[in-house]
Amino acid sequence: MPSHDVLIIGAGLAGQRAALAAAQAGASVAIISKVHPVRSHSVAAAGGINAAVSVDDDWRSHAYDTVKGSDFLGDQDAIEVMCSEAPKEVLHLEHIGVTFHRNDSGQLDLRAFGGASVKRTAYVADITGQAILHVLYEQLMKHHETVDRYEEWFVTSLIKDDSGACVGVVARDIRTGRMETFAAKSTILASGGAGQAFKPTTNGLICTGDGIAQAYEIGAPLMDMEMIQYHPTTLVENGFLITEGARGEGAHLLNGDGERFMEKYAPNKMELASRDVVSRAEQTEINEGRGAGPNKEGIYLDITVVPKKRTLEALREIVNIGKDFAGVDITEEPILIRPGQHYIMGGVKTDVDGQAPGIPGLYAAGRGRLRLRARRQPPRRELAARHAHLRPPGRRARCGARPARRDARGR
Repeated sequence: MPSHDVLIIGAGLAGQRAALAAAQAGASVAIISKVHPVRSHSVAAAGGINAAVSVDDDWRSHAYDTVKGSDFLGDQDAIEVMCSEAPKEVLHLEHIGVTFHRNDSGQLDLRAFGGASVKRTAYVADITGQAILHVLYEQLMKHHETVDRYEEWFVTSLIKDDSGACVGVVARDIRTGRMETFAAKSTILASGGAGQAFKPTTNGLICTGDGIAQAYEIGAPLMDMEMIQYHPTTLVENGFLITEGARGEGAHLLNGDGERFMEKYAPNKMELASRDVVSRAEQTEINEGRGAGPNKEGIYLDITVVPKKRTLEALREIVNIGKDFAGVDITEEPILIRPGQHYIMGGVKTDVDGQAPGIPGLYAAGRGRLRLRARRQPPRRELAARHAHLRPPGRRARCGARPARRDARGR
């Protein structure tokens, strides 16, 4: 029976980054993935990664944008950790080989993303996830003596001992069908969301919610399972993701009448309002009969307003997707899109260090969560008071309070 200090289920960006950190700390590590690691769904993360790396930016501004974009429902302790550590993490990724795009002066180039008050998205054209995934896998090769990779193994269940602690998993070798028990002092779930429960979805066929279900079966609490994020721009035909980077480069959204309708819903941010606002606006246009396409079931994403040279440089994969899946040259004509399910915002409940309450030894990680840390965070009210200067004049702190829901106009 294989035994390790740290067992990680899932080999996407979260799983590989956790494995690399654990290996560098001297732990023996096993990483189990039901597909080859570089085929993990993180390969589909296209547009970039947010961090306040610009001299004109500040992590506190990033934190406020994140809190505001979550309708003040986000865990502000976790947001503080994520935003304050993001610049260091992006620079670390670049130092280990991620070829982030640079501008003419040699600095990291940054593009605008929805909900951000400044440009703060570092990117590798529109294949950012793929680029980071390959670099992390390459780095794991350096730790082959302490990191065991079980590629194309499927975890069927988590194991608890008599004291209620998670002590490992049962997994199946997909190629042979052989079952094996893996023992571990700590088990990290990084197996992704449950996108295949929805249609349309940007998620790959492997995103079936295995880790969430397995944790629930052994008594781990779940939270925010109703929080499902829709992405504004997915292909009408199949839900294939059209990166937010397209709007970040200046693409327009047009309804069936040719109107740039976001002016009605978010006149300040336009197409770069937060995803929920843009998705609701699009669906409102479709529901009220102003949709585009033969059946008025979509919205036009007009990338022709972006200089062709820039499109071919920064959105080259989307050019290929348009031709291959929609038969459209996006440099010459708009492409038909609609909102599609993108993120599962909820999952296994954890504290700010990623540990599941009540089940020692079980942790959860993901693109929306944090890698394991070893410091205590301040209480949420203390954090809100510390950053009170970030709130707009007249707005009071809402620590944990649920605000009134916004309509399609974001009000």
